[in-house]
Amino acid sequence: MFIRLAEQHRQFVKDLVMSLQALATALENQGYLASCYTCGGQMNSASFMVSLGNDHLIRFLVSDYGITWTEMRDDRELMKLEGAEAISQLQELANLIKQQITPQNCQLRTLKV
Repeated sequence: MFIRLAEQHRQFVKDLVMSLQALATALENQGYLASCYTCGGQMNSASFMVSLGNDHLIRFLVSDYGITWTEMRDDRELMKLEGAEAISQLQELANLIKQQITPQNCQLRTLKV
């Protein structure tokens, strides 16, 4: 059972990394400054960052050790979420892109830009 769960977790992380890469591309196409970096070719971790303007930065990290969402403004940490809450907040960001909202008019659940 544990071997199966470990493999499912590895696949989940890989899928999340690929989704982050696609989100970074979509964000760039909408005029945001965004990036997604991975280490190696195994797709087992990623660092995703996007600037929402006015010194407002989102950083999303995924690895075998966990998943975190960190929101910063003026180099101060405003919010840090982990696990499912972090992924939910990432979905809100993706929904903004689907609505094609510009960076200056962006609103996330916790903060108004």
